[in-house]
Amino acid sequence: MELAAGTHLAPAKINLALHVTGRRPDRYHTLSSLVAFATVGDRLTLEPAEADGFALEGPFAATLRESFTPGAPNSVLEALARMRVVARRHGRTIAPARITLAKHLPVASGIGGGSADAAALVRAAVAACPDLAVDFREAAEALGADVPMCVDCRAACVSGIGKTIEPVGDFPTIPAVLVNPGVPVSTPAVFRALEHRDNPPMPELPTFTGIHDVLEFLHATRNDLEPPAIRIAPTIAVATAALRYAGASFARMSGSGATVFGLFESDGAAGRAVGAIKDRHPGWWVAATSLGSVATGGSA
Repeated sequence: MELAAGTHLAPAKINLALHVTGRRPDRYHTLSSLVAFATVGDRLTLEPAEADGFALEGPFAATLRESFTPGAPNSVLEALARMRVVARRHGRTIAPARITLAKHLPVASGIGGGSADAAALVRAAVAACPDLAVDFREAAEALGADVPMCVDCRAACVSGIGKTIEPVGDFPTIPAVLVNPGVPVSTPAVFRALEHRDNPPMPELPTFTGIHDVLEFLHATRNDLEPPAIRIAPTIAVATAALRYAGASFARMSGSGATVFGLFESDGAAGRAVGAIKDRHPGWWVAATSLGSVATGGSA
């Protein structure tokens, strides 16, 4: 069988709130998080081929290439290998494909880029062979805690070590701006710098009818990784302040950083903020987007 050909969006994953609630004996941290997906992301293009091929392009291709561990597969090729194991288990073969990853998201930036890329490959396998969807999705769990939620790209409450995912069906689409000040932040380093690991979980979610309900909820939440990340990379605080100065109704760091997000009342306000921030910080990555649940798929 051939993977679903075409270009597949790999949306950025944004942790609107992230509470660290404990650490298990196996040293995995337990979390309570509200996740939404952006309309900006990487793009994975799949084409039938005589032999497998992988190419990188896009503004962050060089940075990603530098981060590769010699001899180790990147997240997309690891996902392909695991999908092939599942297919073989059912007596099928995934045909060779030429894969092109257009890297538009900053690397090591707290917005799930590698997980989103792997998830796009998983979606291509599910689209090619829907009757194996459950098996493909189960295999995706071994690719990383963020990958299963990135397969669906739906706003969700995530708890435990990332395996408990509860979709939020009433989450509104919210204009937003993402900012990365160009400082890669190590997730393990941020967790090591975390002072308190047994924190209260998020409050119970209300019914969301619009952005104002979301804002009210977020003001009662935290990102417990933000303070240690700022100690490691103080520029994160500068980026958050820049969003507030540009008119964001709410601004916070996503994941373990260094990307921060700002929520806005309208697309126009978000667009104006992008221009203002780029003028003051021309070296930063700044993108207008919308946050919520994102429809993904392939296009020839």
